[in-house]
Amino acid sequence: MGILGYGMINSLDGYVIGPDGRFDWAEPDAEVHRFVNDQDRGIGTYLYGRRMWQTMKVWGEDDWLDGEPDVVQDYAQLWRASDKIVFSTTLESVDEPRARLERSLDIDAIRQLKESTDADLAVAGPTLAAHLLPAGLVDELSIYLAPVVVGGGVRLLPEVALHLDLLDERRFDSGFVFLRYRIRT
Repeated sequence: MGILGYGMINSLDGYVIGPDGRFDWAEPDAEVHRFVNDQDRGIGTYLYGRRMWQTMKVWGEDDWLDGEPDVVQDYAQLWRASDKIVFSTTLESVDEPRARLERSLDIDAIRQLKESTDADLAVAGPTLAAHLLPAGLVDELSIYLAPVVVGGGVRLLPEVALHLDLLDERRFDSGFVFLRYRIRT
Protein backbone atom coordinates (compact mmCIF):
# COMPACT_ATOMS: atom_id res chain seq x y z
CA MET A 1 0.00 0.00 0.00
CA GLY A 2 1.29 3.45 -0.87
CA ILE A 3 1.65 6.31 1.58
CA LEU A 4 -0.31 9.45 0.74
CA GLY A 5 1.64 12.52 1.78
CA TYR A 6 0.86 16.20 1.76
CA GLY A 7 3.67 18.69 1.82
CA MET A 8 4.42 22.19 0.67
CA ILE A 9 6.70 25.10 1.34
CA ASN A 10 4.90 27.50 3.62
CA SER A 11 5.56 30.61 5.65
CA LEU A 12 6.24 30.44 9.36
CA ASP A 13 2.70 31.72 9.95
CA GLY A 14 1.20 28.85 7.93
CA TYR A 15 0.51 30.23 4.44
CA VAL A 16 1.43 28.75 1.06
CA ILE A 17 0.35 31.86 -0.85
CA GLY A 18 0.61 35.37 0.55
CA PRO A 19 -2.22 37.92 0.74
CA ASP A 20 -1.07 39.43 -2.56
CA GLY A 21 -1.43 36.05 -4.35
CA ARG A 22 2.34 35.62 -4.63
CA PHE A 23 4.56 32.82 -3.40
CA ASP A 24 7.97 33.91 -4.74
CA TRP A 25 9.19 33.98 -1.13
CA ALA A 26 8.87 30.17 -1.16
CA GLU A 27 11.50 29.56 -3.84
CA PRO A 28 14.01 27.12 -2.39
CA ASP A 29 17.76 27.48 -2.75
CA ALA A 30 19.78 24.62 -4.27
CA GLU A 31 20.26 22.81 -0.94
CA VAL A 32 16.55 22.78 -0.12
CA HIS A 33 15.59 21.99 -3.71
CA ARG A 34 17.93 18.99 -3.75
CA PHE A 35 16.37 17.76 -0.50
CA VAL A 36 12.84 18.19 -1.92
CA ASN A 37 13.91 16.21 -5.00
CA ASP A 38 15.19 13.38 -2.82
CA GLN A 39 11.97 13.36 -0.80
CA ASP A 40 9.89 13.19 -4.01
CA ARG A 41 11.81 10.33 -5.65
CA GLY A 42 9.38 7.69 -4.37
CA ILE A 43 6.24 9.46 -5.56
CA GLY A 44 4.42 7.49 -8.23
CA THR A 45 1.31 9.69 -8.45
CA TYR A 46 0.58 13.34 -7.75
CA LEU A 47 -2.98 14.44 -7.02
CA TYR A 48 -3.72 18.00 -8.18
CA GLY A 49 -6.55 20.47 -8.09
CA ARG A 50 -6.92 22.90 -10.99
CA ARG A 51 -4.93 25.81 -9.56
CA MET A 52 -1.98 23.72 -8.42
CA TRP A 53 -1.98 21.87 -11.75
CA GLN A 54 -1.81 25.16 -13.61
CA THR A 55 1.17 26.17 -11.44
CA MET A 56 3.03 22.87 -11.74
CA LYS A 57 2.51 21.96 -15.39
CA VAL A 58 5.46 24.21 -16.31
CA TRP A 59 7.69 21.27 -15.26
CA GLY A 60 6.56 19.46 -18.39
CA GLU A 61 7.77 22.26 -20.69
CA ASP A 62 11.29 22.21 -22.15
CA ASP A 63 11.72 25.80 -23.38
CA TRP A 64 12.69 27.33 -20.02
CA LEU A 65 14.90 24.51 -18.72
CA ASP A 66 17.97 25.26 -20.86
CA GLY A 67 20.66 26.70 -18.65
CA GLU A 68 18.81 25.93 -15.41
CA PRO A 69 20.83 24.31 -12.60
CA ASP A 70 21.06 20.52 -12.40
CA VAL A 71 18.79 20.46 -9.33
CA VAL A 72 15.98 22.12 -11.32
CA GLN A 73 16.44 19.79 -14.29
CA ASP A 74 16.45 16.82 -11.90
CA TYR A 75 13.08 17.88 -10.48
CA ALA A 76 11.64 18.25 -13.98
CA GLN A 77 12.64 14.65 -14.76
CA LEU A 78 11.17 13.37 -11.49
CA TRP A 79 7.92 15.23 -12.12
CA ARG A 80 7.65 13.96 -15.69
CA ALA A 81 8.25 10.35 -14.61
CA SER A 82 5.29 10.34 -12.22
CA ASP A 83 1.59 9.94 -12.91
CA LYS A 84 -0.67 12.92 -12.31
CA ILE A 85 -4.40 12.99 -11.59
CA VAL A 86 -6.00 16.41 -11.93
CA PHE A 87 -9.38 17.05 -10.31
CA SER A 88 -11.26 19.84 -12.07
CA THR A 89 -14.73 20.61 -13.33
CA THR A 90 -13.53 23.56 -15.42
CA LEU A 91 -10.44 22.35 -17.29
CA GLU A 92 -11.14 20.98 -20.76
CA SER A 93 -8.06 18.76 -20.80
CA VAL A 94 -4.66 18.13 -19.26
CA ASP A 95 -2.31 17.99 -22.20
CA GLU A 96 0.60 16.26 -20.51
CA PRO A 97 1.90 12.70 -20.78
CA ARG A 98 1.09 10.58 -17.73
CA ALA A 99 -1.70 12.95 -16.66
CA ARG A 100 -5.43 12.37 -16.57
CA LEU A 101 -8.38 14.57 -15.76
CA GLU A 102 -11.07 13.59 -13.26
CA ARG A 103 -14.27 15.64 -13.13
CA SER A 104 -15.10 14.80 -9.52
CA LEU A 105 -13.24 13.89 -6.36
CA ASP A 106 -14.09 10.30 -5.46
CA ILE A 107 -12.74 9.60 -1.96
CA ASP A 108 -13.30 5.85 -2.33
CA ALA A 109 -11.37 5.79 -5.62
CA ILE A 110 -8.41 7.51 -3.96
CA ARG A 111 -8.57 5.05 -1.06
CA GLN A 112 -8.55 2.19 -3.57
CA LEU A 113 -5.63 3.76 -5.47
CA LYS A 114 -3.63 3.93 -2.21
CA GLU A 115 -4.37 0.30 -1.44
CA SER A 116 -3.47 -0.92 -4.93
CA THR A 117 -0.07 0.73 -5.37
CA ASP A 118 3.38 0.19 -3.94
CA ALA A 119 4.50 3.70 -4.87
CA ASP A 120 3.79 6.72 -2.71
CA LEU A 121 1.25 9.36 -3.61
CA ALA A 122 1.29 13.10 -2.95
CA VAL A 123 -1.58 15.51 -2.71
CA ALA A 124 -0.40 18.85 -4.04
CA GLY A 125 -2.24 21.94 -2.94
CA PRO A 126 -4.23 23.12 0.05
CA THR A 127 -7.67 23.00 -1.55
CA LEU A 128 -7.47 19.32 -2.44
CA ALA A 129 -5.76 18.53 0.88
CA ALA A 130 -8.71 20.19 2.66
CA HIS A 131 -10.90 17.36 1.30
CA LEU A 132 -8.47 14.49 1.84
CA LEU A 133 -7.27 15.32 5.35
CA PRO A 134 -10.71 15.18 7.03
CA ALA A 135 -11.46 11.98 5.10
CA GLY A 136 -8.47 10.35 6.82
CA LEU A 137 -6.64 9.61 3.56
CA VAL A 138 -3.45 11.57 4.20
CA ASP A 139 -0.82 9.53 6.05
CA GLU A 140 2.00 12.05 6.38
CA LEU A 141 2.62 15.80 6.42
CA SER A 142 5.87 17.22 5.07
CA ILE A 143 6.21 20.85 6.04
CA TYR A 144 8.94 23.05 4.62
CA LEU A 145 8.99 26.21 6.72
CA ALA A 146 10.35 29.22 4.85
CA PRO A 147 12.00 31.90 7.00
CA VAL A 148 9.29 34.47 6.31
CA VAL A 149 6.00 35.69 7.79
CA VAL A 150 3.51 36.85 5.14
CA GLY A 151 0.57 37.84 7.33
CA GLY A 152 -2.28 36.18 5.42
CA GLY A 153 -3.32 34.41 2.26
CA VAL A 154 -4.03 30.74 1.55
CA ARG A 155 -3.36 28.47 4.52
CA LEU A 156 -1.38 25.23 4.31
CA LEU A 157 -3.84 23.36 6.52
CA PRO A 158 -7.62 23.48 6.73
CA GLU A 159 -9.45 23.74 10.02
CA VAL A 160 -9.02 20.12 11.04
CA ALA A 161 -7.73 18.49 14.22
CA LEU A 162 -4.80 16.13 13.69
CA HIS A 163 -2.62 14.20 16.09
CA LEU A 164 0.93 13.91 14.81
CA ASP A 165 4.10 11.92 15.44
CA LEU A 166 7.37 13.56 14.37
CA LEU A 167 9.26 11.31 11.93
CA ASP A 168 12.01 13.60 10.64
CA GLU A 169 13.38 17.11 10.93
CA ARG A 170 16.14 19.10 9.28
CA ARG A 171 17.50 22.64 9.35
CA PHE A 172 19.04 24.28 6.27
CA ASP A 173 21.65 27.03 6.02
CA SER A 174 19.09 29.29 4.30
CA GLY A 175 16.84 29.23 7.37
CA PHE A 176 14.35 26.73 5.95
CA VAL A 177 13.23 23.95 8.29
CA PHE A 178 11.80 20.58 7.20
CA LEU A 179 9.37 18.68 9.42
CA ARG A 180 7.78 15.35 8.55
CA TYR A 181 4.94 13.92 10.61
CA ARG A 182 2.88 10.76 10.56
CA ILE A 183 -0.80 11.45 11.09
CA ARG A 184 -2.21 9.23 13.82
CA THR A 185 -5.49 7.59 12.92
